[in-house]
Amino acid sequence: MEKLALLSVWDKSGLVEFATDLVHKHGYKLLSTGGTARLLSEKGLPVTDVSEHTGFPEMMEGRVKTLHPKIHGGLLCRRDKEEHLKQARENGIDLIDLVVVNLYPFEATIAKPGVTFEEAIENIDIGGPSMLRSAAKNHASVTVVCDSSDYCRVLEALSDEDEQTLSSLRSELAQKVFQTTGTYDKAIAVYLAGQQSPDMDAISGFPAQYEISLPKVQSLRYGENPHQKAALYGTFFDHLEQLQGKALSYNNILDISSAVFLIGEFQKPTVSILKHTNPCGVASADTLLEAWHQAFETDKQAPFGGIITVNQTLGGDLAKEIADIFCEVIIAPGFSPEALEIFKKKKNLRLMVSKEGLGPDALQEIRTVIGGVLLQDKDRAPAQPDTFKVVTKRQPTDEEWKSMLFGWKIVRHVKSNAIVYTKGERTLGIGAGQMARVDSSNIAVWKAEQAGLDLKGSVVVSEALFPFADGLIAAADAGSTAAIQPGGAIRDNELIAAADERDMAMVFTGMRHFKH
Repeated sequence: MEKLALLSVWDKSGLVEFATDLVHKHGYKLLSTGGTARLLSEKGLPVTDVSEHTGFPEMMEGRVKTLHPKIHGGLLCRRDKEEHLKQARENGIDLIDLVVVNLYPFEATIAKPGVTFEEAIENIDIGGPSMLRSAAKNHASVTVVCDSSDYCRVLEALSDEDEQTLSSLRSELAQKVFQTTGTYDKAIAVYLAGQQSPDMDAISGFPAQYEISLPKVQSLRYGENPHQKAALYGTFFDHLEQLQGKALSYNNILDISSAVFLIGEFQKPTVSILKHTNPCGVASADTLLEAWHQAFETDKQAPFGGIITVNQTLGGDLAKEIADIFCEVIIAPGFSPEALEIFKKKKNLRLMVSKEGLGPDALQEIRTVIGGVLLQDKDRAPAQPDTFKVVTKRQPTDEEWKSMLFGWKIVRHVKSNAIVYTKGERTLGIGAGQMARVDSSNIAVWKAEQAGLDLKGSVVVSEALFPFADGLIAAADAGSTAAIQPGGAIRDNELIAAADERDMAMVFTGMRHFKH
């Protein structure tokens, strides 16, 4: 019996080679539509247009071409049911054994600047998902392909004489189809919901029903602890490439994500060192090597088993310095040949290249809670110094302003309660995650003392308001001459008075950066 393959794709990469093998090696007859049919014909492959196959013309600007019983009957007919086969014969329906379809690029269309509602609607694929779903439902008999990366696997399975090999692949590909169409439908639903609600952005809004479908990337050895199972899903490796080292752990991936978002704040050569997702030393300077020394001086214990991130190509001079320290991961936009040669000796050290530059966009973040999830916009709002308010008698000096703006970029990446001491474009002490803000301040002061760093003339940065004057006074006693914080506390007047008594300059930002 003649075998039919239906090919109708938007992305035509690899299709001609795949179709050639189907025809010449596996004896398939090709059915196709529109541009796909033209391409195959131009390449000398025998192809029958779907309209000729169905005896029904393509109409309504291509909206109706594959929605026909001869197509869906050929896909859905069960080969193990005689009544199905009889009805197919009586109605002139030829069975379709293989389907290759990928969908109109709806998400790419709505991401384009200035896209109109009309353009978005016309890029909603109807026939494609319908064919995919019909074929996937009947995957016991029909091979369905929605991703060109699977072409080689299908050809290999068709060449294999073991029917079980093809059967197993069909089952896997069917699951992939429903994941793909589900994600596609979700993108459309979110977009349409955004069009209906004027205060909800089409891309970053919050739909009435939240769904997520992500491909499994890899199983992980374990989660945060060895007794917890874990796996990675999504597009993590679209943003980062691993050059060497052991497989990434659950904790590595969390740390890397935090490190990438932090370093994305800076344009000047910058080095950041993180541990357990908290920055413990950050500095910007004229060179990465200089920035490294200043960041490392903040806390020389923290890099042990930590994450080091830079925002420029990491050269051999810096590699020699880092090579003396045990760390888990180093992230950079690139590594010089000399640096790679140096790090090659540390076989377990994970080197990660940020493919798209550091700081990939993330509009929303998800946290699991009892019975569901919390969804929020990523805290990526840029600082707006023009809106900051000096509330003390003394204005900050230029150097204090520089320290404030540098610290304000960092403090929102530190777990609350968060206190950061800065001077110029470097950290001097960081206190994170304490129940009382004054405790975070005291820890930051202690860390600076342990590192042998003088806080005299430093700026204290707080991601949320000081509820009492004690934290501010502790900073002043440690040597800080200025403070930056959101403001808005009931006792703000007491804090302002305490600052004035100590000739401190203080700035209210009007924006807080809690990080739980």
